Amino acid sequence: MSNGKQLSKLFGAQIKMMFREKQVWFWNLFFPIILMVIFMVIFGGDGGSEFKAKIAVVKSNANSTSNMLEDYLHKVPVFEWKSEQVVSKEQADTWIKDKDVDAVVVLPETEEATALELIVNKENEKSANTQAIRGILDQFIQQSNYAVANVQPTFKLEMSAVSNGSEDLNYVDFLLTGMIALAVAQGGLFGMVDMVEMRRKGLLKRLRMTPVKMGLFGVGGMLVRFVLGIVQIVILAVIGVFGFGANLHLDFPTLIVGFFVGALAFNALGYFFSSFSKSIEAYMGMANIASFLMMFLSGIFFPTSGFPEWLVPVSEVLPLTYFVNGIRDGMVYGSGIATSEFWTGIGILGIWGIIAFALGVLIFRKSKVEVR
Repeated sequence: MSNGKQLSKLFGAQIKMMFREKQVWFWNLFFPIILMVIFMVIFGGDGGSEFKAKIAVVKSNANSTSNMLEDYLHKVPVFEWKSEQVVSKEQADTWIKDKDVDAVVVLPETEEATALELIVNKENEKSANTQAIRGILDQFIQQSNYAVANVQPTFKLEMSAVSNGSEDLNYVDFLLTGMIALAVAQGGLFGMVDMVEMRRKGLLKRLRMTPVKMGLFGVGGMLVRFVLGIVQIVILAVIGVFGFGANLHLDFPTLIVGFFVGALAFNALGYFFSSFSKSIEAYMGMANIASFLMMFLSGIFFPTSGFPEWLVPVSEVLPLTYFVNGIRDGMVYGSGIATSEFWTGIGILGIWGIIAFALGVLIFRKSKVEVR
């Protein structure tokens, strides 16, 4: 049998073997889609909805200072009052504890007092909503001080945003490309599950005794996972573009190089895990641990620049960090192949793949698993 015909048959056989496992279907196709949809629904809004915060105002004693501040608060457009009138401290505390309001503002009790008190639910103390309310009140107090002092502000802040990508780049594009990289990486990490069973049952040993060329067997498996990766990219890109309005700016040379090297590296990691796993459960456990660690430390959902300082070096050694960057260079930023940063990331990915593959080969050759 010619090499081409043998490779074709091995390719078809390994497709059947891989998709016979339900875990492969879930982790390689359904899980990335479910996760991407959840995050895009939560964080991928178009920003058209205006921010609103429901507040209650407490004024224990009416005085000129509290009356003035109450009047100013009524003019803040993002505040929705739970009650059009001020309420008691007890009522406001009840609303905060029951989460019926986002915040309570306590006005000064005397004309000489200069502090407003902001009360929030402890569970929401660090939330984005609370931080936004605090920022609005800081600006409110500053503007009130100007009004009392009859001072006209000289300077103002205007904000804009720029990116290495096109002007229409937004968080949906960032998240979509992160999920694509994660899906392809999981295809490699979880795609070697059939090797565990074949090794455990002695099928690999028997296969070596046949005319089948083991090199072609490995190439066939690699082609299967390449095809799976392409399917993942297409499915997730279609959902992102037509379902959530993502904008893609493809640079095919960058995308092809990043995808090819990244797929090889994560297939090598999957091969390494399969080399010492004595059961499917052990293999899936190792793959799950690696997947979840890299999922949250590699900039899939949020930029790694926002990580704590001590965590950044951890992110910088993970292969998924560089794979995500490579996919984003090829699908969002529209550049990368001509930059040193891109090739540095590709080099680190390649090192991960070479080391993982070499260790896997070494373990496969030296270890034995009893046939059950």
